Amino acid sequence: MKAVSCLNSTLEVVDLPDPQPAEGQLVLDVLRCGICGSDLHAKDHADELTEMLDEVGYPDFIRSDTPVVMGHEFCGRVAERGRGVGKEFTPGKTVVSFPLVRARGGVHLTGLSPLAPGGYAERVVAEAAMTFVVPNGLDPGIAALTEPMAVAYHAVRRSKITRKDVAMVLGCGPVGLAVICQLKARGVGTIVASDFSPGRRALAVRCGADIVVDPAVASPYDAVPAKQRGFNDLPALYELGIGSMEKLRRLPGWSHVYRAVDSLGATAPKRPVIFECVGVPGMLDGVIGAAPLAAQIVVVGFCMGDDKLRPAMAMVKEIDLRFVFGYTPLEFRDTLHMLADGKLDGSALVTGTVGLHGVATAFQALGDPEKHAKIMIDPASAATAP
Repeated sequence: MKAVSCLNSTLEVVDLPDPQPAEGQLVLDVLRCGICGSDLHAKDHADELTEMLDEVGYPDFIRSDTPVVMGHEFCGRVAERGRGVGKEFTPGKTVVSFPLVRARGGVHLTGLSPLAPGGYAERVVAEAAMTFVVPNGLDPGIAALTEPMAVAYHAVRRSKITRKDVAMVLGCGPVGLAVICQLKARGVGTIVASDFSPGRRALAVRCGADIVVDPAVASPYDAVPAKQRGFNDLPALYELGIGSMEKLRRLPGWSHVYRAVDSLGATAPKRPVIFECVGVPGMLDGVIGAAPLAAQIVVVGFCMGDDKLRPAMAMVKEIDLRFVFGYTPLEFRDTLHMLADGKLDGSALVTGTVGLHGVATAFQALGDPEKHAKIMIDPASAATAP
């Protein structure tokens, strides 16, 4: 089969043996595979992560000196199935799969390990237990968005955001746009999106953002409605505390009133829920410094380099930092069905398609935020440019 191999930061179409399914596995003919931002970074900087992943017990991540077939956002058609696979996966069924596969005595990250070749190929192996039939005749190009949309779904769920909250999305690349789509599907009333790129701000509007901000011109924090903006300085909060206590102390049994109001969450200052979707060094400390007091920051952008922050700043402001990664099998399945049922619209993310011989060109094109967000690979296509 044809596949795109990455070795020493070079992408090249190569011939590889057709994969064979082990027990409980499927071989899929790849219909579409999305190019992820982590793929772009891993092409040139994979070695930055290998030591860290080794520390958490995974030594088989991408390395620059070992050829790897990337691609973990794929939709395919069942071509072959191994022993023990259920009848729902008959040949010809269109499916998406969680990018984990058993191989070489372990479980590996599909498309992010040389031991688990991914979807930048004509065929890919998937675990039947982690594979889901695409319902309602959903287009493969949209079905392939299940994986990145599941990342966003997991982040939004972990934030515990409500419809009455204001969401702030910093960075409108594919990750930020997916978060906006999921916030919109969740019914969040006000979504503020921030990005330097006019093209990405336009895509943010298409995905459901209510307010878009160019951070070179204005602060996205100032765009949050005043009643939910929160406090930006300690003296204002202290003054509110003293003033409130002066009023409460005039009431008999004031502590019971205070306790009842506190149990309802009404004593905490209003603040937006901030989704950091940029993932570059320095961004996190900047957000902590600019965010209102008691802000919740959900870190979705995957920073692959070392970073630093000021713990004292986060402590004084009582910042709630929540880091998110991946998704559960149920979130993956539910995201697929939201796309298929029309409850989630991710179509704005897909801005181009190439064949295998166009992958290197697509990587270059994705460096320009004004032109592309998500480029899909169609192994059957002869297109060499998106």
